Amino acid sequence: MQTVVVGTSGTSAQDVVAVARHNARVELGDDAVVALTAAREIVDALAAKPDPVYGVSTGFGALATRHIGHDLRAQLQRNIVRSHAAGMGPRVEREVVRALMFLRLKTVCSGHTGVRPQVAQTMADVLNAGITPVVHEYGSLGCSGDLAPLSHCALTLMGEGEAEGPDGTVRPAAELLAEHGITPVELREKEGLALLNGTDGMLGMLVLALADLDVLYKSADVTAALSLEALLGTDKVLAPELHAVRPHPGQAAAAANMLAVLAGSGLTGHHQDDAPRVQDAYSVRCAPQVAGAGRDTLAHARTVAERELAAAVDNPVVLPDGRVESNGNFHGAPVAYVLDFLAVAAADLGSIAERRTDRLLDKNRSHGLPPFLADDPGVDSGLMIAQYTQAALVSEMKRLAVPASADSIPSSAMQEDHVSMGWSAARKLRTAVGNLARIIAVELYAATRAVELRAQDPALTPAPASRAVIEAVRKAGVEGPGPDRFLAPDLAAAEAFVREGRLVAAVEPVTGPLA
Repeated sequence: MQTVVVGTSGTSAQDVVAVARHNARVELGDDAVVALTAAREIVDALAAKPDPVYGVSTGFGALATRHIGHDLRAQLQRNIVRSHAAGMGPRVEREVVRALMFLRLKTVCSGHTGVRPQVAQTMADVLNAGITPVVHEYGSLGCSGDLAPLSHCALTLMGEGEAEGPDGTVRPAAELLAEHGITPVELREKEGLALLNGTDGMLGMLVLALADLDVLYKSADVTAALSLEALLGTDKVLAPELHAVRPHPGQAAAAANMLAVLAGSGLTGHHQDDAPRVQDAYSVRCAPQVAGAGRDTLAHARTVAERELAAAVDNPVVLPDGRVESNGNFHGAPVAYVLDFLAVAAADLGSIAERRTDRLLDKNRSHGLPPFLADDPGVDSGLMIAQYTQAALVSEMKRLAVPASADSIPSSAMQEDHVSMGWSAARKLRTAVGNLARIIAVELYAATRAVELRAQDPALTPAPASRAVIEAVRKAGVEGPGPDRFLAPDLAAAEAFVREGRLVAAVEPVTGPLA
């Protein structure tokens, strides 16, 4: 099992995915323990003084004007966790909660939060035990941190509320901690606040989405190439010298991927044979431009994620010179913007894929393919309704592309009067990513069938990479041309084939690594 060591200098996207999805073990670095101890000494020293310090000896938010005496401070920290654990709605996915918990631990280990080392160790112990707090869909405005989601996680550390055990059963958190020999934490000054004041939920979902979209953009290049091939299009538009005159790196990468897939094809370049075409339709010819713009958007979003992964997001923060200062670093705007930007790019990628699918199915535009790729058109409907499903997904993608970060709703008696809605941006992007995988799967299903129908003519030989895809997808349970059958299982198998990266894995032994 992989082990991820959390130190003072942040973490990587790869480590987040390893912990969230692959249950990597988490350990505290020696530097983190030193930094935690030093920061705690600062907090303890301030707590002993009569002067009020926000988060240490005051209330929170709009109630920060009240000075809290020593005898009530433990209760204050417990109360903030209990009261803020106010989420509602469906449960959030296990991998999202694990990412959120790990990223909060990352900030705690920075030494800027004032949390004791034993609290950080308990966070690591809960992750390593496979205990996942029950976190709900609604409760975060993306400012002052993902408050409700993080509070539900902190509640589990206290041995309260409910959590899911490693067997997938939801039970009282106290029972699960006891079974794994984990002692619930008793929070002291600042610790409750430090456990719930960060952008960890939205950042975790951004990191997971970037990992998924990396696979999906490569997959979309493959299906675009297959569609071009099935439509007897020209690959001349993919020439590197054409893309060099408009030097967007993502565009060049997408064109290179498509060209690699089409290498050796006997189907391309027939666009002036029986049905002369001066040039292919935009959905075919401009595929690298659209996918490339999305790739460049991914690159920008990765830059933002990397900065946030290196950050210590808390309020107040403990500084090395002994100050504990309030700040606004918990505001989710940087993350929220790129989450929304990615949803726009994903919607456009899905939209152009659907247009290629529709072209494959329309006998007036498919250049000789049977209507709807049906075996016996009229008796068979072929892939007519598969495209309906794809169109419905695209329509929802367009709705999901409406930015959440353009909204704000005041809270906390107008103290928190401008919020990022970054959690909402992350949740809708997560839905969009799932839909994009389905849209690409439908294009894959249509394009492979169309290429096989073309290959019935001995003069039209598919590219070696195309043949590798067709062989792999048929082995995965996605059937080829033939009479009508129950389509939902085929589409589900195609979706899994795309989502799990098997489409890219089928191509790369022939093409080499895709960009």
